[in-house]
Amino acid sequence: MLTDMQILAQLAELEDKNTGQSYGAVWTVVSDDSRLHISLTLAYAALGDQAELEQRISERLNDARQLVLDIRLQISAHATQGELAGLKGVKNVIAVASGKGGVGKSTTTVNLALAMAKEGAKVGILDADIYGPSQGMMMGFSPDTRPNVRDEKYFIPPVAHGVQVMSMAFLTTQDTPMAWRGPMVTGALMQIISQTDWDDLDYLFIDMPPGTGDIQLTLSQKVPVAGSVIVTTPQDIALLDAKRGIEMFNKVNIPVLGVVENMSVHICSSCGHHEAIFGDEGGDALATKYGVEVMGKLPLKLSIREQCDAGTPSVAQDSESEVARIYRSIARKIGAGLTVKENQFSMPIIGMSDD
Repeated sequence: MLTDMQILAQLAELEDKNTGQSYGAVWTVVSDDSRLHISLTLAYAALGDQAELEQRISERLNDARQLVLDIRLQISAHATQGELAGLKGVKNVIAVASGKGGVGKSTTTVNLALAMAKEGAKVGILDADIYGPSQGMMMGFSPDTRPNVRDEKYFIPPVAHGVQVMSMAFLTTQDTPMAWRGPMVTGALMQIISQTDWDDLDYLFIDMPPGTGDIQLTLSQKVPVAGSVIVTTPQDIALLDAKRGIEMFNKVNIPVLGVVENMSVHICSSCGHHEAIFGDEGGDALATKYGVEVMGKLPLKLSIREQCDAGTPSVAQDSESEVARIYRSIARKIGAGLTVKENQFSMPIIGMSDD
């Protein structure tokens, strides 16, 4: 029978599969002759790892006592670009972007936000696509949904599936075209960002519009972003535009946490045949070139589109489905990626000389 100190030493060396590093000193153990009560304190949301972790711990310790595992979350705010003041009520902002439209960025954003909430975090979505807001419909809000207002100044974001949402869709009708020039669009977006009363969010996902124009630059310069995620398909033209998105974030010192390859493969609903309609391994090549990770690959599947159109995205529809498990795995990697980025920061060494 292992002592508590021996157990702690074993657990500290256990690899965190979301970071690729050892867990370290984040465990506590209380044991008696019949039970091991182990607590794990994580800096990111990963409640979905509970069952697998219990199995890995049991195999590593090889202890006959009953194992009880508690996962506790202590999510903090991470460093951002420049010295921008944080958003009130938000710890971390994650930008979800693509170089071009039509790659499933909004679908990916909504499912990642829901996945992060399922993993235990408090989450919000900001729909920054002023010209084509879609998060209202995807989250199942009725077309006449309007945010409540506090003190005649602050929007109270509506909530669906446990996620706070703010979108231009709540301030216009579905038939209203946003025929605005760039300065009007960026002004409206900054007003929404600065006047939304977010309620103590761990992560705010921003559904970015496609491209690398005014809105992207404004957000990069004025909103404290902890990290970004690039959504692409394996298609060559999508990858070409995704490269521009990565380069843009690099220029404004926002770390790219990884790439999500959407519509990676089509699976025939009749015979189960797999076919890479848009190309093969394009996301891997992109990730290798820029030294980032392919966080996950989503299939081209009819149900993903149908569920979003119905206002119950895949993760909300069935959080244990095959597709939902992929989104939840990506969400865990996003949170873990922020902690790794933080740990890699080091203070500069100041040299001194008589000169």
